[in-house]
Amino acid sequence: MASKPSSRDKGNSFLRVFRILETVVASKGPQTASEISAAVGLPNPTTHRLCKMLVEQRLLQYELDGKRLLGGPRLFDFAGQIMSASNLDLERRAILEKLVDDIGETCNISVPDGTRMIYADRVEAQWPLRMQLPTGTHVPLHCTASGKLYLSQMEPRALDIVLERLELNKLARRTIVDADRLKAELKRTRERGYSKDNEEFIEGLVAVAVPVRGPRGRFCAGLAVHAPKFRMTMKDVLAQLPRLRAAADQIEYLMRDAAA
Repeated sequence: MASKPSSRDKGNSFLRVFRILETVVASKGPQTASEISAAVGLPNPTTHRLCKMLVEQRLLQYELDGKRLLGGPRLFDFAGQIMSASNLDLERRAILEKLVDDIGETCNISVPDGTRMIYADRVEAQWPLRMQLPTGTHVPLHCTASGKLYLSQMEPRALDIVLERLELNKLARRTIVDADRLKAELKRTRERGYSKDNEEFIEGLVAVAVPVRGPRGRFCAGLAVHAPKFRMTMKDVLAQLPRLRAAADQIEYLMRDAAA
């Protein structure tokens, strides 16, 4: 939980902004500007004004409900640049490379970015024929393994609001475009602790994803493997879940160690 401002720094605009960002990052879920205001000890009008500025600068962004705030693309970019310059990035990359060596197919780490997921890291398998989706690629929420995993972590009320506004475009023959069917799939996903993409995003491509949670237990990324169906069936991909979960545990340990 973010610390309360002292009387000495209440007038400092930089520290006000920093405390807002600190509160959003430390929270277990998206927060309204009023909730942020109470956490940082600032007047509501001041917090709303600063949050609006941070949204304009893409350091914060609104959830699809248009009311609650979470980290924005520039904040994720900044965090990624810090991690890339640290040993944490090297160790995480080594875990991902070892996972790809063990499974023999491409693996990625993706994080939420507004109404999409973005590949934060990705290691390609050494096959002549493979899907080219480099780091930085945005993919949909409703039909990818990591995207559905992220949606499955939402509270029911928030999920209802998101699904009302999310465009459920049909990208492949098996893409789920009915909101009720998708909600049922997300419920199963939450219960079993992993998500799957059975040719829903791209024809002939199957994938599974497991969550990577931050030091506070909050979902922060999806760790996924995907493969063309002619090399791995869905059953084959699901058989890799123990390896994925072990790698996710290692990444979580790194983050806890870095935060200590």
